[in-house]
Amino acid sequence: MLYMIATNDFPILEFDTEKVAKLNPSALADRKFDAHRMIITFFPDVMNKLCASGEIEAYHEIGGENPFTIYRFVKDSDVLIVQGQVGCPACGGNLDLFYALGVTKVMFCGGGGVLDRNIKVGQLLLVDGAIRDEGFSYHYVEPSRFIHTDRKVTDKIASYLDGHGIPYIRGLTWTTDALFRETPGKVELRKSEGAKIVEMEQAGCIAVAQFRGFDYGAIIYGGDDVASEEWNHRGWNTREGIRFNLVMLCKELVKEM
Repeated sequence: MLYMIATNDFPILEFDTEKVAKLNPSALADRKFDAHRMIITFFPDVMNKLCASGEIEAYHEIGGENPFTIYRFVKDSDVLIVQGQVGCPACGGNLDLFYALGVTKVMFCGGGGVLDRNIKVGQLLLVDGAIRDEGFSYHYVEPSRFIHTDRKVTDKIASYLDGHGIPYIRGLTWTTDALFRETPGKVELRKSEGAKIVEMEQAGCIAVAQFRGFDYGAIIYGGDDVASEEWNHRGWNTREGIRFNLVMLCKELVKEM
């Protein structure tokens, strides 16, 4: 058998064109969901609020060493919601499994560190793509500096936001594996390349969506400030109203996909 691997001095750049792996998500998918739309959120406070109010209910348990629950909206029963896990390997890996379980349309919502201090806390960024400063995506999509969302999907999201008068900016994120290595020099370089926000999942999630061929969109709100001389928390994770409204917005957006 001929393996189409482009060898390189750096292992992360040795992209393999083979579609079938030794372990595939389908081997772990014990069923097909009857709901195929999903929100991935990084807001546990919103998840708790929705559970307490009875707006979502437990739908499926993912087992293993790091078990978690997928929930389903009671009134919009075709929409699932799950708590995202930090980093491309966890979040992107789970996304690949979700696709094997029948999910074909996904909206991601979370927060990220702003690279421009003029981006206010809570300002929405519609993700156009990501700078690939991580490792996971290179196993799904051949090496490149940038990876972009599906333009048709992102345009559809933008059209909805415009039509409902919801303010947002549109642009790139910087996806990094190393939370504690966002150095001043790296921040300035990524800003010069067009990144608005730094986060840890988008390059990987976009790559999985491209590789598997399903609809994926993401909105990230401005959180802590990594652009100023000193890091500023800005109380970004206490903005309950912003976070709840963003999840509810993503529920409408994923229904439009």
